[in-house]
Amino acid sequence: MPSPFPDPVPEFLPLQTALAGRYSIEREIGRGGMGIVFLAREVALDRLVALKLLPPDMAARPGLKERFLQEARTAAGLSHPNIVPIFAVDEVDGFVFFAMAYVEGGTLGDRIRDRGPLSNSEAVRLLREVAWALGYAHLQGVVHRDVKPDNILLEQASGRALVTDFGIAVLAEDEDAGAEATTVVQGTAEFMSPEQAKGGEVDARSDLYSLACVGYYALSGQVPFTGASPAAILGMHLSRPAPGLASVAPHAPPGVAIALDRCLRKDPDQRFSGGEALADALIPDLEIDRELPLPLRVFIKQTREFESTLTWCALGLMLLSPLLATTIVIGTGGSVGLALSLAGLVGLPMVSLVRMARRLLRSGFTLDDGTAALLRDVERREEEYRFQVGKRVTWMDRVVRALKLGGLAVAGLSLPWLIADDTVLRAIIFTSSFNTGVIASLFQEVRARARGDVMGERWIRFWKGRLGRAFFKLGSLRLKRVAAAISGIHRPTEVVIGLEADRLFEELPKETRSSLGGLPDTVKALEDDAQAMRRQVAEMDGVLAEIGDDDPSRPSAEERARVRSSVEATRDDARKKLREAVAALETIRLGLLYMHAGSGTVESLTMELKAAQGISDDMEQLLAGHREVERILEERRRTGVFTIVTGGEGEA
Repeated sequence: MPSPFPDPVPEFLPLQTALAGRYSIEREIGRGGMGIVFLAREVALDRLVALKLLPPDMAARPGLKERFLQEARTAAGLSHPNIVPIFAVDEVDGFVFFAMAYVEGGTLGDRIRDRGPLSNSEAVRLLREVAWALGYAHLQGVVHRDVKPDNILLEQASGRALVTDFGIAVLAEDEDAGAEATTVVQGTAEFMSPEQAKGGEVDARSDLYSLACVGYYALSGQVPFTGASPAAILGMHLSRPAPGLASVAPHAPPGVAIALDRCLRKDPDQRFSGGEALADALIPDLEIDRELPLPLRVFIKQTREFESTLTWCALGLMLLSPLLATTIVIGTGGSVGLALSLAGLVGLPMVSLVRMARRLLRSGFTLDDGTAALLRDVERREEEYRFQVGKRVTWMDRVVRALKLGGLAVAGLSLPWLIADDTVLRAIIFTSSFNTGVIASLFQEVRARARGDVMGERWIRFWKGRLGRAFFKLGSLRLKRVAAAISGIHRPTEVVIGLEADRLFEELPKETRSSLGGLPDTVKALEDDAQAMRRQVAEMDGVLAEIGDDDPSRPSAEERARVRSSVEATRDDARKKLREAVAALETIRLGLLYMHAGSGTVESLTMELKAAQGISDDMEQLLAGHREVERILEERRRTGVFTIVTGGEGEA
């Protein structure tokens, strides 16, 4: 029978002998540049702890022992829910060690290496927790100096992130106590700030740069810079602008991408000032609760099953269309019935989509609720795919894509050649290239579906597009709005106020409702305006994330700054309009409350309604600004160049 304990490392026996009666060591669980970590049991309190030992050969080197003890005492003075606590710091028989809480679970680095990038919600939560921890440490005068995924533990039971291994942290006020503290470059190259890479002074903003690298890695599975050696990577941190997060993680929330890109600027003054400020900038959109209500689960299920409906209808069209053409040409009977059948096959998918939308709306949910729920489902499935099949795009996918593009390109170029002279050789070239392109396209689709949630991503784009919104608009015709019966679902402020105003209006006497007959339409118009502005703000943030920051070290920084200024102005106008629309809704709700209390009048509320109706008058100007932003983004995707109406252009 195998032993429950693995073969001990050389340090095990002498260390256990020295600590007998205080700690019972089980095994080694980690090893780094500044120490060895053992899993042990603290005898007196009968609890698991992690013992970090400075190896004896390192403890004998000048300054290392003192520095290790300083690390332990510094970390022991920190008390925060997202920092691993230190219980004891000691030296016994030449062994220098400290005991800290044992966190059951793995590191963030292990999690990403094993299962790929995190979902948006999980990554944002972890980054905020680490930012809070660092912000607290910075207030105590402590700079971590080695923020990286392997120094972030994930508690198995709760998923909570805990920062550990302040292995090269120093007290800020002792920064200049010795030459070694400022001249020796410590840390991990992939996650090191430029100022730390060149051995300069570091502060809280250096940790934020490293945390941004961690966030970059958590959301994309890639680090900002890679190289053949640590020195090469450090050189890139010093001289090259980091690629925008949106370029490698397009599904990352735009606000998060902007915040992390800001922290990756070379100049510390252009980053956030501290962890709390970064955590505030990473506040996620509260779209939907973790446990999806039944109507949203049904909406996801029907959306995913709709492909079968489309397939059968398409098959029916393929079979009946030639038959209808034949009956019309030869003049036989039955063409009317076939035409009606074809119309039914065309209309069935549309009717089904409208019914799906109407059922969701009748349950009190909106299109935004549905797309948010579908996005969460897509993220979960993508995470499962990454764990199951690894990388989504492999060398084989690149080869298949090349065959598809090459085959179709050759077929397209050879078609006029074939038409001019239909020789056997030319026919063979066209046919073989065309077949290669088609077969490669089919194979690419099959592989894509086996390695990612392709259809889920396509459905998100559909429902968020104009066509999807049109189906929801049809589904809402003559449908009375209701509040969601399930609590715990996030609602935009304007929707909450609008629903409450509708309820208060319906509870008024019939005569009063007749006098205020236009109130529901005004409330709905204001609510639509506010939601349109909220979407516009979110889209502006997405454009800003794609443009990147205006860091002077980036190429075409001046033109980027001009484009950003134009987009930011449009976004600020949308925010102002959003506040005005919500304020007008609030005024209407208060007027209805006053009427219920007996102190309001129809005349005063009518005046408020007239004032509210004027809120939409300047909508066209904002929509024009929105169209300009769409033009900027479309041109960027088409040409790789940003331009604005006032002139000039710059490379992205």
